[in-house]
Amino acid sequence: MRADTPYSDALGHGFDPGALPRETDRGGDALRGDFVTTGDSGAPFKFSVALPEGNYRVTVTLGDAAGESLTTVKAETGRLMLERIATPAARFETRAFLVNTRNARLSPGNRIKLDVREWDAAADRAVTATWDDRLTLQFSDARPCLCAIEIEPAPDAITVFLIGDSTVTDQGTEPFGTWGQQLPRWFAPPVAIANHAESGQTLKAFRFQRRWDKVMALMKPGDYVFMQFGHNDLNQRGHDAMWPTADKAGDWINTHADAATDYQWLLAAYAVEIKRRGGTPVIVSPMTKIDRRSGRLNTPGLGAYPAAAREAARLAGAALIDLNAMSEEVVRALGEKAAPLAYVDGLHTNTYGGYLYARCIVEGIRRALPALARHLAPDADDFTPARPRPLPADYKIPPDPRIELPRPPGFPPRPPAPAR
Repeated sequence: MRADTPYSDALGHGFDPGALPRETDRGGDALRGDFVTTGDSGAPFKFSVALPEGNYRVTVTLGDAAGESLTTVKAETGRLMLERIATPAARFETRAFLVNTRNARLSPGNRIKLDVREWDAAADRAVTATWDDRLTLQFSDARPCLCAIEIEPAPDAITVFLIGDSTVTDQGTEPFGTWGQQLPRWFAPPVAIANHAESGQTLKAFRFQRRWDKVMALMKPGDYVFMQFGHNDLNQRGHDAMWPTADKAGDWINTHADAATDYQWLLAAYAVEIKRRGGTPVIVSPMTKIDRRSGRLNTPGLGAYPAAAREAARLAGAALIDLNAMSEEVVRALGEKAAPLAYVDGLHTNTYGGYLYARCIVEGIRRALPALARHLAPDADDFTPARPRPLPADYKIPPDPRIELPRPPGFPPRPPAPAR
């Protein structure tokens, strides 16, 4: 396939239009003699292939027979898969990773209730790569050189499902970036990360919108479900901006869960249901908030919810990853000047903050889930939240171009992104 082959439904694969790559042929070896790299704009290029939902093993060969290469690979909506793979001239790297792809369908005639950030109802199509019928890979960095891609089903993969809110979800546009998006980078096959978290979610809304049904339909014995809620469960009034005002799915009064009662018991009940189906539940306490102007912790902003998450794990006999405690350590260690560089606002992390908190999650896995920890990437070394690395100046993963997602009539305009 040529580099100027755009994706089409008829073909079922191709490079995404808008930033087609440039092709170079060095001759010789059929596999490594030619490659594609970024075009004149230097923008990341994407390759998509139409596939049914499921887990897939992706194997990429990277490098250039006559020059150096540096390649970062992401999948679907901003999921970090490979970080800055460097090759000198005439050296090549072949790396494999697992990508999960899915659609919104349930049983015949039934589907998840998606919000406006996910689905364009007027056009009847997915807004992001998360819910379309394709597997999408993105290649970027100083000089990405892609020689070959091989994609094959991975039906026996261990799936780690993530459920939660906007601090976990696959954010569609930078500077927003979550630990859920950065987590795949830290695993090797046979583990696939399936991020079902979504902005605005609460424990009650996740079930009401049938997202829980989707996860339970896909989960098999031996899989894991990581649950981080609390940031929206505490809202008692108002409306979630992900939903039109006439849609009751967005009314906080319908989805509020008191920390000491509904929230705690629902987390424990979800954990029991996962166990009953042969999965392993993992309760993640909600990551900390900060005051972005001062750089200080905003511990009161989450009230009793972190403690309630810990208690739910005790009640259900579920594994606990205390991200709240670890993220507080990270913020204290970064200090008041550097801590705001990990956040977009007082709640949401940018890609750098998401990267650090993914490292915290990995450290929690190492402590609480030794069977899963066996499948961590070879370079997933120990991480100490009180001494977070990298520091902001040393974080080099290139940012993605900013994309404005469509908003239906009647929704207020988005505020400008804060400076990073």
